[in-house]
Amino acid sequence: MKSWTSFLAAAAIATALSLPAFAARTDLVIGIPLEPPHLDPTAGAAAAIDEVLYANVFEGLTRIGPSGEVLPALAESWEISDDGAVYTFRLRSGVKFHDGSDFDAEDVKFSLDRARAADSVNAQKILFEAIDSVEAVDPATVKITLRHPQGAFLYNMGWGDAVIVAPESAGTNKEKPIGTGPFRFESWAKGASIRLAKADSYWGESAYLDKVEFRIVPDAAAAVPALLSGDVQAFPFFQPDGVAQIEGDPRFKVEVGATEGETLLTMNNKKAPFDKLKVRQAISYALDRQAIIDGASAGLGTPIGSHQSPASKAYVDLTGTYPHDVAKAKELLKEAGLENGFRTTIKLPPPSYARLGGEIIASQLREVGIEAEIIPVEWAQWLDQVFTRKDFDLTIVSHTEPNDIDIYARKDYYFNYDNPAFDKVIAELNLISDEAKRNDLLGQAQKILADDAVVGFLYELPKVGVWDAKLEGFWKDAPIQANDVTKVRWTD
Repeated sequence: MKSWTSFLAAAAIATALSLPAFAARTDLVIGIPLEPPHLDPTAGAAAAIDEVLYANVFEGLTRIGPSGEVLPALAESWEISDDGAVYTFRLRSGVKFHDGSDFDAEDVKFSLDRARAADSVNAQKILFEAIDSVEAVDPATVKITLRHPQGAFLYNMGWGDAVIVAPESAGTNKEKPIGTGPFRFESWAKGASIRLAKADSYWGESAYLDKVEFRIVPDAAAAVPALLSGDVQAFPFFQPDGVAQIEGDPRFKVEVGATEGETLLTMNNKKAPFDKLKVRQAISYALDRQAIIDGASAGLGTPIGSHQSPASKAYVDLTGTYPHDVAKAKELLKEAGLENGFRTTIKLPPPSYARLGGEIIASQLREVGIEAEIIPVEWAQWLDQVFTRKDFDLTIVSHTEPNDIDIYARKDYYFNYDNPAFDKVIAELNLISDEAKRNDLLGQAQKILADDAVVGFLYELPKVGVWDAKLEGFWKDAPIQANDVTKVRWTD
């Protein structure tokens, strides 16, 4: 009996020693404030699309890393001709789309030709304008010939708008996205959540998580209770005004980083009276940036005086161009023939930085004699009325696309800004790859925009991330608009 007992004890110990430690969780619920209008990054301007799908479901030839660096993705390597006009990409082997079809050079050619086609609906079609031809040399090699050298070409290929799609599924990606990333699309309960699952056939390093749900939490007031209850374990883009309720709680980690989000009071430059420089300058003097940051962003945010992130090496501090000066604003309005002020409208999309900021800015404009009627709009309305049809006077939005100062040179862009001197600087910038020369040109571009008071430059949107303290792998900064969960995991 004793020997049998000893045998059982020894067996139990051996079994215990052979068992793995308690397995870490492999599911995650992420809260996002805005629901994407659809799920195709190559066919929409809404940042919410990339915030779910970039790097998770879809991949490009290159990708942008957590520090803004260009990294290999579907292209494992590349060679650049001496004149900088020909890029030869060597593609990874064994890559499959989530529907089981093979990825090869023909998919790259299809995707880039589609993005730059005359009937393209790509929101960043300008990224592909320098491309003269795309040749599938063999299944694993693509040669892209440019009309002229483009210093930012590899970076451009890392945008969400440049991800590679398959011709068989491109037409249905808006509802059922099929990419090559470490996660595959599982379901979309509209108005509620988007679910992803680990892609078993992924070509690269497998994700730690098996299931990820992006839960739509549009009400900022509901975000804190969702975290405290454990229903949602992470908000990578958290509303700044909720930080005080979470900070200091050991169950959570709060990370405040930088974004590429220039928050602007945009003026319609071709609509009277905003077509007058003195009116735009008057509005710029009327703005008290710090009061706006304090009220709309809980004091988190860096004032800006032009369109460049303060984290950029090319940043020039131009916040002193238009210091808050009510008397100067009134003087300029008088010189513009508007000594009695004027009435206008300001269309505000859903984010709190816009809705709260709009209230503050309307009050500041009122001090100089400008009565701004606030018109709240949903994102779909904003994209249609403001971004597409340019039917607006004023609006507030954060431009979160990376390195996007060139948008002011686009003739069909919703700012309606036109300055040949600025266009010349951007055209030269597009041909230069030398960093020092590029930074000098970027400085010139920033100065022109500030002098022209094209928009009211407010502040750089902070990235406030809040998540369960047991999670790691989230990005602190946001060099692009993404919630990359490919390295996110539970630590115990």
